[in-house]
Amino acid sequence: MLRRLQRVLDRARLADRRFTFLFEPGPPDEVVALDCETTGLNPRKDEIITIAAIRIRGERILTSQRFEAVAQRRRKSHPDAIKVHRILDADLQNGRPMREILPDLLHFIGSRPIVGYYTDFDVRMIDRYLMRLLEIHLPNQRIDVSSLYYECKYKGAPDHLMIDLSFASMLQDLKIPPLAQHDAFNDALMTAMAYVQLHDMLKRGVRIARSRAGAVGNLGIGA
Repeated sequence: MLRRLQRVLDRARLADRRFTFLFEPGPPDEVVALDCETTGLNPRKDEIITIAAIRIRGERILTSQRFEAVAQRRRKSHPDAIKVHRILDADLQNGRPMREILPDLLHFIGSRPIVGYYTDFDVRMIDRYLMRLLEIHLPNQRIDVSSLYYECKYKGAPDHLMIDLSFASMLQDLKIPPLAQHDAFNDALMTAMAYVQLHDMLKRGVRIARSRAGAVGNLGIGA
């Protein structure tokens, strides 16, 4: 209810009417897997380093329809952050300002639902920049693969059961080969693979066995 009200308010105060397409119906049966790499976990003060997004149509991951961007950052990164993201200050200094990246990202996503792993964090990071640019929050529907994973594996589980919704456990259960993490495109691609499988399993009523012997489907990668 609150999100629906926020959407109505955002549409009314949209600062640039060229972006009204964000509030219109999107292509049927299409979603976008999204991932942001950031300088930290505080949406109020940390910054986006890289963004990647991949379109999904039905059960197909459209790897040829991708978006990738490195954000410009003038301040030096903490050495620990460089170890995690493997992105040097020189790369960030040569990146693009977020005010240039955001319009391109919005046109790529359109009004398609956004798929992610703990999506709210990525959206909150984007919202901080979007409020400056368009005075709105990102209005797209959000689909969190951790919630789909819970539905497939832990729904109806005994209260005493330890629940593990970690990205690594999800990949292992779905037999998705782990790519190098803390890379926005790799994370978006693995998230897309997880979404395709979990979405298909939920449609077919297939559950993941808690012994991790559950059936999985085709990865569904296309172009």
